[in-house]
Amino acid sequence: MSNIADYKGVWVFAEQREGELQKVSLELLGEGRKIADKLGVELTALLIGSNVSGLAEELGTHGADRVLVAEDALLEHYTTDGYTKVICDLANERKPEILFIGATFIGRDLGPRVAARLTTGLTADCTSLDIDAEGKFLLATRPAFGGNLMATIACQDHRPQMATVRPGVFSKIETAGNKAEIETVEVKLTEADVRTKVVKIVKEKKDIVDISEAEFIVAGGRGVGSEENFKLLQELAEALDGTVAASRAAIEKGWIDKDLQVGQTGKTVRPSIYIACGISGAIQHVAGMQESDLIIAINKDASAPIMQVADYAIVGDLTKVLPELTAQVKALKENA
Repeated sequence: MSNIADYKGVWVFAEQREGELQKVSLELLGEGRKIADKLGVELTALLIGSNVSGLAEELGTHGADRVLVAEDALLEHYTTDGYTKVICDLANERKPEILFIGATFIGRDLGPRVAARLTTGLTADCTSLDIDAEGKFLLATRPAFGGNLMATIACQDHRPQMATVRPGVFSKIETAGNKAEIETVEVKLTEADVRTKVVKIVKEKKDIVDISEAEFIVAGGRGVGSEENFKLLQELAEALDGTVAASRAAIEKGWIDKDLQVGQTGKTVRPSIYIACGISGAIQHVAGMQESDLIIAINKDASAPIMQVADYAIVGDLTKVLPELTAQVKALKENA
């Protein structure tokens, strides 16, 4: 194994789909910028695909010092074999100290394969990233044991240090005027390297909003009581020009689509206002919404954990509170 002192620099896998950069890639560049600055090293974005070089400049405006562009017709569609080989070839050649990958469907498939091929460790679904006091190791923190505790993991003996991070955990940064150095790298890939062939892509059409982008969220839990009562949440969300969401308990009861789940096993959100209705406040749920600018909790139980997290807590029956809130929001909009 190479000496770990030979490894230097922070890399971010800049995931793109059909020529569009994924939000998590830009969020990771923002956090990667902080980590790279602490270490005093370069931040590199790794852009892989076919005809994707036009996205390189945008990565620079979000914090990257350098963009490595790997283009090939065999990389037009994501395949585990193709992307893994390209990343591992570059990592073995250039020896990055740290590699971040978004915990998307692609990233959760790609990250473990790359880590295994490079014989290094991988901390998955991280909620916090930092560098130890001596500036030697990446400290990757993730929920463990069903979210009952937070584990901070360091990979001391192998490089690169790898972590995957769920979308919405970190914030994007804008570095106006920053221009990354763009480098096109040689791709050594043959059809024999890619065992899986993408024959056809069929997209499922769903009228579901991306709650991680929502500015106003009205979320419901088991305490909402029924699928019928979720209409009250929907009415308030529409009045706020926001969207509904739910805790795992409401999802498991089939009251609302799983794509709208907030929490450890759902999505992480950062809205301006998060209204939690009938949600107890289990740590698994709180982990997905605690970074909201303003949290309002509505619950019959004044001692529910969510009430301690909230900026404003309303003790009462949500079937009475929500219609009143909706009416007041509509009145304010009419008088504005």
